Amino acid sequence: MATVLKNVALVGASGNVGKVVLPALLAANKFTVTVLRRASSSPSTFPDGVRVVDVDFSSVESLTAALAGQDAVVSTVGSAALKDEQKRLIDAAVAAGVKRFLPSEFGCDLTKELPAKLPVFAAKVEITRYLEDKAKTTPLTYTLVYSGPFFDWGLQYNFIFKSAGSKPVLYDGGNTVFSSSTLDAVAQAVVGVLLKPEETKNRAVRFQSVAISQRQLLDIAKEVAPERDWQPEVVKLDDLTKAADERLAKGLFDQETFTPYILRAINDERYEPKFEKLDNELLGIKQLTQEEVKAIVKKTLSD
Repeated sequence: MATVLKNVALVGASGNVGKVVLPALLAANKFTVTVLRRASSSPSTFPDGVRVVDVDFSSVESLTAALAGQDAVVSTVGSAALKDEQKRLIDAAVAAGVKRFLPSEFGCDLTKELPAKLPVFAAKVEITRYLEDKAKTTPLTYTLVYSGPFFDWGLQYNFIFKSAGSKPVLYDGGNTVFSSSTLDAVAQAVVGVLLKPEETKNRAVRFQSVAISQRQLLDIAKEVAPERDWQPEVVKLDDLTKAADERLAKGLFDQETFTPYILRAINDERYEPKFEKLDNELLGIKQLTQEEVKAIVKKTLSD
């Protein structure tokens, strides 16, 4: 009998990814969606028709009760909850008889050797191994969703391309081509996985809205904003990660320490940031046209 994933529990629905995934799940009109909300936090509001369950995320028992009757769990939790909290979610999913678990990945392909060794991704790698073990010993299955860095968000927040002050930073010259996806594409990928449970069972899926480099982004920025005096600066990734290594050795586990490792994974071709095999067709995701890319760059340029 074919697997059907109808009842879907979403965790982290008010975060950057979750707040895009939730409307996509509802728009698909194929799922009954339950949002697991942190009982200790300020109450978040969600659309009518969404069942909301307040949960103690420190308790496997509370999580198990909340996941009763659910077919799939989609985790979009932030960095602070990636490890222990997701482990409890997985344990609860097993106890509740959940069929599919999508961990909070949505970024670099951690099946590749070099990215998987970066300290910033340690929790994600540990969760992947945990899921792999559970899939061998329980009925729970998983799907790892790899999007590359978020394209629209990454531009808006000066992450994949710094447009603020018209002084973009080009890492090692900015010539490395990397896969990148819009948040809408990420949400569509989640829907696609849930609609294709057999084809996406116990594996990674990879997709992109565009494959692009920082140099190409600079060229587009010059085209859509020619009135600005663009003054790019080349920065060596080795310098950034050396400083990060020193901070890590001091026990400084913060954004300043970990961001350079993510930048390395995106902008160093040895880390294979451009996906060679794509699941766009399987997941129903179209890549952006050149004009669409230009429109997003223009819309998201910082002053």
